[in-house]
Amino acid sequence: MNPFKKTFPYGKHYLDQKDINSVIKVLKGPSLTQGPKIYEAEKYIAKYVGSKYAVLVSSCTAGLHLSCKALNLNSKHKTILSPITFVSTANASLYCGSKVIFSDINEDTINLSPDGLEKKINKKNKIKCIMPVHFGGVPCDMKKISSIARKKKIRIVEDAAHAMGAKYSTGEKVGSCKYSDLTVFSFHPVKIIAGGEGGVVTTNSKKLYLKLLEYRSHGINKNQSEPFINKKEGYSKGKKNIWFYEMKELGYHYRQTDIHSALILSQMKKINKFLKTRYDLAKRYDIFFKHQKNIRLIQNKFRKFSSNHLYVIKILFSKLKINRNEFMQKLRKLNIISQVHYIPLPYHPYYKKRGYNMKDCKIAKNYYEECLSIPLYYGLKVKEQNYIMSTITKIILKNS
Repeated sequence: MNPFKKTFPYGKHYLDQKDINSVIKVLKGPSLTQGPKIYEAEKYIAKYVGSKYAVLVSSCTAGLHLSCKALNLNSKHKTILSPITFVSTANASLYCGSKVIFSDINEDTINLSPDGLEKKINKKNKIKCIMPVHFGGVPCDMKKISSIARKKKIRIVEDAAHAMGAKYSTGEKVGSCKYSDLTVFSFHPVKIIAGGEGGVVTTNSKKLYLKLLEYRSHGINKNQSEPFINKKEGYSKGKKNIWFYEMKELGYHYRQTDIHSALILSQMKKINKFLKTRYDLAKRYDIFFKHQKNIRLIQNKFRKFSSNHLYVIKILFSKLKINRNEFMQKLRKLNIISQVHYIPLPYHPYYKKRGYNMKDCKIAKNYYEECLSIPLYYGLKVKEQNYIMSTITKIILKNS
């Protein structure tokens, strides 16, 4: 029986009065979108992660798509990524016509295995891009991945949807783009920073930055420093017409609003507090579950580098009298909501009917069969976490 009379989701956003006030201020102001808050938030994020540029967009998916487009991915190219990710990672490449190749993961990190990646690259041609996913907030071995990519002149887009605030083993923050061309974060409510919706792309390339700005707003050029192509309509007596603009490329409506940007900026100012609490809770889970029967820890060696977005354990369901679905249902009846991150992409009908399978991704397949994400979020109290831990172990012991 749940003594708290509340539900514990696997992830949850946190808002305080400062967040609410920041949104109200925008609502009462002159600009709801395409106003100053967007630039202010972009500048703050770029400074925080250590990149030269940041471009806010309507979602992380939009950011991944624009990144692929900015790198000119097309039907002649292939993109390599892990099968353990949300569908948007691979979909972003497909939007540009690029085919995807799935490469296996490392058992400890649940991230792309650099060794497996190198073997795949050596076997395949026309690979243009690697999209490493920092699963659960644990950074990939970007130093190795970058080294592999440079040898073959392959571009890198980091899917850092889980990793705002995470650090590489070399000390730089994810998003600094030290080892990549572009990095994309998510501000979905379940993530580290809750923006309602939204994403941001960081880069150190001015060329890519300008492309992102153009593509996120219909491909329209409003940069008054650039000359117009249409001289007849763009100029009057040698001066630029102030109303005029040009669509140079096929772009998208992927803009962010000032409302969302204000919330993102307010949330970013609390990120150190969010990260510390997540770290402390994750370490408590690690200590408790370390010697529990039929439970295996993953990612526990990387807590100090991770943003600790998710807390995932491996449960040896093959040794229990109940399967994973029954286990999750028992937790749900006690108001503990667990989740599976993620269904391997080749299992989805869209990918399956196109010939994808898990034959070359055995570690990822084994991980999927045993993984379970349990509650981890800022606002989860220690006594509530104790209840979650004891409930999980009781169910396992009862069904062992």
